[in-house]
Amino acid sequence: MNDANGKTLFERLGGSDGIRDLVEQVVALHMVNPVIGARFRPYAETPERLATAKQHLCHFLEMGSGGPARYAGRSMPDTHRGMNINAAEYMAAIDDILEGLRRRQADEQTRKDVLAIAYSLKGEILHV
Repeated sequence: MNDANGKTLFERLGGSDGIRDLVEQVVALHMVNPVIGARFRPYAETPERLATAKQHLCHFLEMGSGGPARYAGRSMPDTHRGMNINAAEYMAAIDDILEGLRRRQADEQTRKDVLAIAYSLKGEILHV
């Protein structure tokens, strides 16, 4: 996903450092989100589990945006199997991602490209 200037989404997100910052921001938003916070707050009680989840998220987003990382975590269906995530929860997570991008002052094309990635995974996350 290159923009009009030929920059990859990975570059527009600020590379590995920018993606790490975005993941930190989004996870913090998830923790306080009234719709999905209860799913994420238990991670705060096990810092090593939280760090692993964040690392997987970073690698997943890096790989999906054209960066050098390789994602070695579970597939989306395997990760979300049995969680019974509903549409409202899915949209709450999307809203947090978009808010994180807004706070980082991501341009419209970057927000659209990240949204496209998120929507492409919807069927692999909901009710699996």
